[in-house]
Amino acid sequence: MKSKKKWLCMLAASVTAAAMLAGCGTKAADDGHAGTDADGQAQTATEEDGTDADTAANDKNVNLRFWCDPEELELFQEQVGTFVSEHKNEADIKVECEPVAASECKDVFLNDVQNGADVFCLPDDQVLTMTAAGVLEEVTNADAIAAQHLEGAVEGASVNGKLFAYPLTADNGYFLFYDKRYFKPEDVRTMDRILKICEKEGKKFAMDWSSGWYLYSFFGNTGLTLELNDDGLTNFCDWNQAEGETTGLDVARGMLSIAASPAFTSEPDVPAAIAKGDVIAAVSGVWGTQAVKQAFGEDYGACKLPTYTCGAKQVQMASFTGYRLLGVNAYSKHKAWAEKLAEYLSGEESQTLRFERAERGPSNKNAAASDEVKKNPAILAAIEQSEFGVLQKVGQKYWEPVTSFGNTMAAGNPGGLSLQDLLDQMVSKITE
Repeated sequence: MKSKKKWLCMLAASVTAAAMLAGCGTKAADDGHAGTDADGQAQTATEEDGTDADTAANDKNVNLRFWCDPEELELFQEQVGTFVSEHKNEADIKVECEPVAASECKDVFLNDVQNGADVFCLPDDQVLTMTAAGVLEEVTNADAIAAQHLEGAVEGASVNGKLFAYPLTADNGYFLFYDKRYFKPEDVRTMDRILKICEKEGKKFAMDWSSGWYLYSFFGNTGLTLELNDDGLTNFCDWNQAEGETTGLDVARGMLSIAASPAFTSEPDVPAAIAKGDVIAAVSGVWGTQAVKQAFGEDYGACKLPTYTCGAKQVQMASFTGYRLLGVNAYSKHKAWAEKLAEYLSGEESQTLRFERAERGPSNKNAAASDEVKKNPAILAAIEQSEFGVLQKVGQKYWEPVTSFGNTMAAGNPGGLSLQDLLDQMVSKITE
């Protein structure tokens, strides 16, 4: 695991018995440690109520580790500090906050499962793998937690109808940002019109075609299929379909038509491209809002993705929708406290603060229903686009071949290769 700078969030000095935790189902120690009672008789490590005696005692002195995205570290530190302060009369709590990108959480975690954080941020597409690895267990008070959050967020945090993580945000999708100085609302309805205006103004439209996350947008609403097989590992995909109302060739040709525009640019870091000043329309998500505000000022707009020309018709661009979650390590030595921290950080008050400070879309129903959230352009665009989105549930073999295909399309297919052959090769690797 790569080294990381660690921050100590807060230390609560007061130490008292945490009676409320006495019945929590923490894991028994592997060594079967035993103590003695007042008469000198041996006792088992497990009390009559099923709580591990050592763990219950240690819950007076709680050491937790928390992982989150680097850019959100400062805000989470503040919230963790509030949590520690609120519980200072129950336990002496220390929390080490470490910057680990949610997108990398699974890979970093599974490199050393038992040395992972007690509480950590992760995207919904990692839940299945983390559950299969035994890192995530069903949330203790699942029904109560699920009732507080939006249905889609609960689905994203669940496996086979059981909740394995705490919903944190409902905005992990993508949509269109645009500069109102150049576009009217009707202009951003179609990709053709967006590119035409960009060409006229000598400006750019940016989107990342090196990522299968974004490339799904061209295939998703065409009637072609991509889905995870019942084994939970391999994919079914017919994006190379050569017959039917819409074919893979229709999609590929539509992409090449976009790439042929001098206004098009494929950018792996769209917010950074926006910040340079020549991009006036782009596909990104709420994480790009600050860059957009700085570049477009009060003229920034956001809406669902446009349609694009596919075959002889306009097709609404699709998207992968997603949710950010909080996971609790099943191997945590203080799992009951880890669960309390995760519930607090994903609760209404914490999500409201994250929206106010960082404009992250709440998954909590009450927080999401606020007037401020309803007026936020980026959040509204994410909600609008979600009608044309699906949860990202694909096997690992999906990503590399789609990246290769996307890069070839973005470059305009410089080798003049058969588009059908390129589609066949991509699908063959996706479905391995």
